[in-house]
Amino acid sequence: MSTSTEDYYSILEVDRNATPDELKKAYRKLAMKYHPDRNPGDKEAEEKFKTLSTAYEVLSDESKRRQYDQLGHEMYTKGGRGGMGGMTAEDIFAQAFGGSDFFSNLFGGGRRSPNDPLEGDDLLYELQIDFEDAMFGLERKIEIPRSETCSVCQGSGCEPGTSKRTCPQCNGSGQVTMSQGFFSIRQPCTYCQGSGSVIEKPCHTCRGRGTVRRRKTLTVRIPAGVDTGSRLRLAGEGEAGLRGGPPGDLYVRIRVRPHEIFSRDEKDLRCDVPIPFHVAALGGDIEVPTINGKVKMTIPAGTQTGTELRLKGRGVPALTKGHPRGDQYVRVIVEVPTNLSRDQKEKLQAFADACTDNVHPRLKAFIENAKRFFK
Repeated sequence: MSTSTEDYYSILEVDRNATPDELKKAYRKLAMKYHPDRNPGDKEAEEKFKTLSTAYEVLSDESKRRQYDQLGHEMYTKGGRGGMGGMTAEDIFAQAFGGSDFFSNLFGGGRRSPNDPLEGDDLLYELQIDFEDAMFGLERKIEIPRSETCSVCQGSGCEPGTSKRTCPQCNGSGQVTMSQGFFSIRQPCTYCQGSGSVIEKPCHTCRGRGTVRRRKTLTVRIPAGVDTGSRLRLAGEGEAGLRGGPPGDLYVRIRVRPHEIFSRDEKDLRCDVPIPFHVAALGGDIEVPTINGKVKMTIPAGTQTGTELRLKGRGVPALTKGHPRGDQYVRVIVEVPTNLSRDQKEKLQAFADACTDNVHPRLKAFIENAKRFFK
């Protein structure tokens, strides 16, 4: 029973005319804040939770509340006529929240039996592949370490011919209740580690774990079009489950090595192609590399450095069936001649002397605009 000198209405932070719904709402809010499961080892929070539970137990009962209002806080707490009536703070909390498994439901998706099957954990494997492999797809063998169900005991953990027995400490519940006065809290049984059962004679192969560590070789089929960060799922190839539960999954995360010519832009490929000065000026056909081999591309006369030309359907294969393949974009880099011979220099100079302003329209426009800055 609480010995707090603060009256129960103040403890619950409500006024004296609060309705039953307002009382419950206030208690739920404060009880969640100070519950021992949320404040492990905090004695002050534990005491506050007890006091809250006492206050709510009294004020939520119509007859006890009327008696409390008539006798007053001091008379009620000293006289011992109210109190929790044999209920623990956890019982009151469970009653207010509609079930003893509130915290299990909140954090664990509902309380489960300690002997229920448990699904195995998922595994993650990092796989590095070449750029071409990402474009065409491939099959790759990988070796992974993982736990597998023990073939000797079939996952029971018991030596063949023996079986488990119910834990004598918790009677198979997997939990024990610790009590201090009217306050009690449940925690996993230390004798059986919360499993609810005890193995009398552990399996000689897995030593009672029910699983063994092994390395397994798997074939991974990598589809064309994957990129760095793509994940492939191999169902049932993760860690073994416990107590007959299904195994987890294996996820293979792809990392693609860079390519010396191509770069990727989602579904499209890009590359830079140098062309001779005279091809840029006169136009002509050149050979361009693609991921599927060389193709001819026509360069229009007067093409400038940085011009991008598209090769439709020469990009990345679509991962999704029915979707179109990407394109390839070729950026033209005009290469200025170097190491000219005397004859070549003379001919190039003759070409330059023969040029008029119309040959270099961009240069002409730039000079005209720049004159304004040098007046």
